[in-house]
Amino acid sequence: MYRQRVELEKEDFYLNEQGYKVFTEKYHLKRGYCCKSGCKHCPYGYDKKTDSFK
Repeated sequence: MYRQRVELEKEDFYLNEQGYKVFTEKYHLKRGYCCKSGCKHCPYGYDKKTDSFK
């Protein structure tokens, strides 16, 4: 059971100061689910500290 891979576009991510890929809200919505990793731009309202959705 694998989820379908989402092709990345230029506006789906940016590189932060440390060179890591940071996914945008647009990418998360295109992917269609929350991965519960505490992503910076999570549109689903997940809080990693409390392991809950706002």
